[in-house]
Amino acid sequence: MHASTPPAPVEGKRLFSLPVRVYYEDTDAGGVVYYANYLKFCERARTEVLRAAGFEQNRLLAEQDILFVVRAVQADYLRSAALDDLLEVRTTIARLGHASLNFVQQICCGGKTIFAAHITIACIRASTKRPTPIPSAVRALFATLVETDERH
Repeated sequence: MHASTPPAPVEGKRLFSLPVRVYYEDTDAGGVVYYANYLKFCERARTEVLRAAGFEQNRLLAEQDILFVVRAVQADYLRSAALDDLLEVRTTIARLGHASLNFVQQICCGGKTIFAAHITIACIRASTKRPTPIPSAVRALFATLVETDERH
């Protein structure tokens, strides 16, 4: 799976979409996408959304000793994807906390949701591996990406 285009906002909202093509390396012996690869697709989409917003994780590590790590994942596998399918990974930030943020991600194929996840990301100090508040400049960036839909 290789992203060739940056994520784009969907419908003028803070929902971003990243196209993903399923390659042979993404499938299992049965010819369907191996279950762990859906999480890899989501990881890449989160990284690309942040990169498109000007956020560089390697710079935060080098300059501020900050890392973002997955703390929790709630995932629903609804349908299978297969070799050569074109998937769409949809990503929003649902909540911005003091030292964490929650992403909502969906993977769609042919307009239908085949995978859905709520992923909590924690901010930690790299040198201690302990939680730390998200730096104010980074919080300000994240705040511009939080989905503010009143229905949630």
